[in-house]
Amino acid sequence: MKIVIIENELYLAQSIAAKLSEFHFETEIYSSVKEAMAAQGDVYLLSTNLPGQNFLPLIEKFKEKNVLLMVNYINNDTVGEPLKAGARDYIVKPFMIEELIRKIEHFHNYRMLQERNRFYEEYLDHLYREVECELEPENVSLPVVIRTNYQRAADKLALKFNRVKKNILTLISLEESGWKEKVAALDDEHIGYIIHLEKLKKNEREQLFELLEGKTFILTDSSSEVETPFPTLTLTAGNKLYDQDEILTIDEYVQYIVRTFQYKFPDTELSKKLGISRKSLWEKRKKYDLFKKK
Repeated sequence: MKIVIIENELYLAQSIAAKLSEFHFETEIYSSVKEAMAAQGDVYLLSTNLPGQNFLPLIEKFKEKNVLLMVNYINNDTVGEPLKAGARDYIVKPFMIEELIRKIEHFHNYRMLQERNRFYEEYLDHLYREVECELEPENVSLPVVIRTNYQRAADKLALKFNRVKKNILTLISLEESGWKEKVAALDDEHIGYIIHLEKLKKNEREQLFELLEGKTFILTDSSSEVETPFPTLTLTAGNKLYDQDEILTIDEYVQYIVRTFQYKFPDTELSKKLGISRKSLWEKRKKYDLFKKK
């Protein structure tokens, strides 16, 4: 990791650089903002005590990086306005090098988590792109039991909740041991996403309902047979995709194959693989609105 130090007190800058090098950081030192504008670093350690120099343009240019302020005292000019401009944090001189490194590593870990979450969101969007879910979080009041013919439709609703609600969504599978402890641990900051109610025996369901009293949750039931004391909504997926836990009808299978492979194979080959004529394939496209998007 490369740290750019912008400090007009040369001795202080060299001292910081020497200590950072002991922790295997690469450093560059600049005494002026103008020179530092061309620097390429991961962290910009910026002194706010630079007489006659405007350091706000540097912050604005590198605000996607980690701009960390070194300040002699805290006021609007040294901390308030720089943070508004995009600086990430500040440290008051004199400081321990360990505290500086802690702040640097904290932001680095934060950025890594951001990138990881972005990847997971994009991958889940891709994974659930074909799953229909007509319910929107804004139209669903919690707690609620979701009765669905397709678990992935409920999963997609939960993913939407996870994005729009400030609370944290906690996954609890009733197929796994330890679910009672997890349900009991739910608090005001956590929404329980509890799946597979249909897997529980009657006495276990009664225990679950007792534990859920006063808690906020989404509980899914794919059997549509379990009675609960909580508000219930039905979520029916009209375009069930292939799921290894269920058997599809012939029509559902054809829909899945066409939707999944229509951009990979021409219609002649696709109809051959399905064992139907091109005319029959065209009729099914029309029936299920499966025409290719241009």
